Amino acid sequence: MAEAERIIGTPDTPDDSGEQTTVAGAHEQAPAQVRARRGRRIALLFAVAAFAYALDLISKTLVVAKLEGHEPIKLIGDWLELNAIRNPGAAFGFGAAFTVIFTLIAAAVIVVIIRLARKLYSYPWAIALGLLLGGALGNLTDRIFRSPGVFEGKVVDFIAPKGFAVFNLADSAIVCGGILIVLLSFRGLDPDGTVHKD
Repeated sequence: MAEAERIIGTPDTPDDSGEQTTVAGAHEQAPAQVRARRGRRIALLFAVAAFAYALDLISKTLVVAKLEGHEPIKLIGDWLELNAIRNPGAAFGFGAAFTVIFTLIAAAVIVVIIRLARKLYSYPWAIALGLLLGGALGNLTDRIFRSPGVFEGKVVDFIAPKGFAVFNLADSAIVCGGILIVLLSFRGLDPDGTVHKD
């Protein structure tokens, strides 16, 4: 937890351009303006998370009701089909023997993101972390509420590209969030709004 807080950092007050101001400049801005700017980024994070979570939950509900126990539906010939399976492992079917461990990791990720949201000053990072949060919540919901039991539930997967593992929209959100974080890091943009120009 301490390491995650170190990565996010405790910023001075950044302006809307993404550049971080000096401590002296921070004192010149009204506290209400600072709170409003931070609040917009936090709101974006949770809005993205809620959207990703809702899409995942709705899609899984439809898959369980309409597709589970039936023949796969071909979308693009043999290249892409919808095929409902229950996955005890991590994203894309890896680590089926460690269901409880992956459940605890997902729960820890959610707690860290929520705790560190108050230190977030970057819109792109808000989107990235929102995708991670929504995806983690989606799969954690399966782990808790689906059979065979609490913290051991199997995740509903249904997107099946040819020659690749079957996955779901929560997995997609997690991967997209991770890719965005890598791109932001390469561009030198920190979660606290600081821009590094090397």
